Amino acid sequence: MATEILAEITGMLVEIVGDEYLLAEEVTMKTTFNEDLALESIEFVALAELLHHRYGAGVDLMGFLAEKDMDAILAMSVGELVTHIGRITHTSLARTAAGTPAASAG
Repeated sequence: MATEILAEITGMLVEIVGDEYLLAEEVTMKTTFNEDLALESIEFVALAELLHHRYGAGVDLMGFLAEKDMDAILAMSVGELVTHIGRITHTSLARTAAGTPAASAG
């Protein structure tokens, strides 16, 4: 599941910053948004939108970032986001399997 999420996030990043930039830098779980990708705040907003469209309101990037201090945000890796999405989507799938609508999770 993590490999699929990483591939989807990489695709979103290509859409946001352009493939010519990311071709020079392989996106891995250890890739950082700030130092490695140099993502600007507007690009984080674009990523948040794409994540929302793909995974629903449960994957709230801005809410996830709000729980971190500035140093943690600057050091955040793609892997942390992949883990967060995996945890949220896994919980949502478990609720759906148990017969609880995912929409009421939130």
